[in-house]
Amino acid sequence: MNVLVVGGGGREHAIVWKLAQSDKVDKIYCAPGNGGIAELAECVPIGVMEFDKLTEFAKNNKIDLTVIAPDDPLAAGAVDAFEAAGLKAFGPNKAAAIIEGSKAFSKDLMKKYNIPTAAYEVFDNSKNAIEYIKAQNKFPVVVKADGLALGKGVIIAKSFNEAEDAVHEIMDDKVFGAAGGKVVIEEFLVGPEISVLAFTDGNTMKPMVSAQDHKRAYDNDEGPNTGGMGTFSPSRIYTQDVADECMKNIFIPTMNAMNSEGRKFKGVLYFGLMKTADGVKVIEYNCRFGDPETQVVLPRLKSDLFEIFNAVVDENLDKIEIEWEDNACVCVVLASGGYPKSYEKGYKINGLDAAKEHGAMVFHAGTKLENGDILTNGGRVLGITALGSDLDTAIKQAYDYVKLVDFKDVHYRHDIGIKKDFM
Repeated sequence: MNVLVVGGGGREHAIVWKLAQSDKVDKIYCAPGNGGIAELAECVPIGVMEFDKLTEFAKNNKIDLTVIAPDDPLAAGAVDAFEAAGLKAFGPNKAAAIIEGSKAFSKDLMKKYNIPTAAYEVFDNSKNAIEYIKAQNKFPVVVKADGLALGKGVIIAKSFNEAEDAVHEIMDDKVFGAAGGKVVIEEFLVGPEISVLAFTDGNTMKPMVSAQDHKRAYDNDEGPNTGGMGTFSPSRIYTQDVADECMKNIFIPTMNAMNSEGRKFKGVLYFGLMKTADGVKVIEYNCRFGDPETQVVLPRLKSDLFEIFNAVVDENLDKIEIEWEDNACVCVVLASGGYPKSYEKGYKINGLDAAKEHGAMVFHAGTKLENGDILTNGGRVLGITALGSDLDTAIKQAYDYVKLVDFKDVHYRHDIGIKKDFM
């Protein structure tokens, strides 16, 4: 089979890496790909939003399955474009991808179908939003841009002044562009977070192993939110009891709610959860594999990913068994100095071969191949990933690998998986 993966980050590298292990896959293309993906797939210089070019490429190269990985093309209808061209694509259609594309939609969905989440209100002008925050007078408060903002459209404001600034930045200054047309003002929940990705064909829901992301840029969860500075799997607090609670109160109800709304969701549904004193609640949904959660979840997958993707598209997910390794995985993100704000690109990366020789899985996020060298080409550059028999072993192994890789102004967190409230 020929497969096309759309995207060019660490998540896509992990997906390509896993698909390459399938004996059913002959050839993998990736559009646009990156320096690391180029070792496993033929990279094609087509952007993720160029649907006409992508579908034409898929037809000309006899692509049997296209995997749409990032949020932007899913929310804009990439799967619809492939299906209209008579092509098979993995991922939710535009109607279903709204579960991530609009936070107002997802919050209203949870309210309507009694899925546990934080209390909230939605506003389409900054004046009313600020008046509401003032009247509530509860801090911290969470201010979210309604639309897609590269995982960065959430601001936790510790005071009224911070909240007011956040609303103005999102709605009036448009720091996240069109994503800030509306804001969701949400109560601040307290508790450890859990990430659970699930395969679903709209009829069957099969959760993957749990994970935990680290969003803040610096150690001890300080600094601005990023797209993710590292992750580990499994979560230390996702017991069987918690998993059963989530399946009953959140996972199945979400699948059923989307069906009731006429928005059947087929693909990977990401549940961003928080374990509070009042039970597990949903912080957010994503309509695709998380990044960098994918980099620690897929290395633990025993089953054939290509088979799973096909079963989802064909709505046969109930007919296949999905098996997981009983181990742990940790990914430490090496970022460009200055990320998530301004940073330089084009620095040579050293030590990649040494890390791989020692057993590291190195997932490229923001890299490019130039004259035989791998150069930095983004904010999050690499995900240095290690497997271990347990979390502590995997954490130590990942940081041993990190020491082998270097580039100018490299920045990473030193506490991935170590924080006490993950226990």
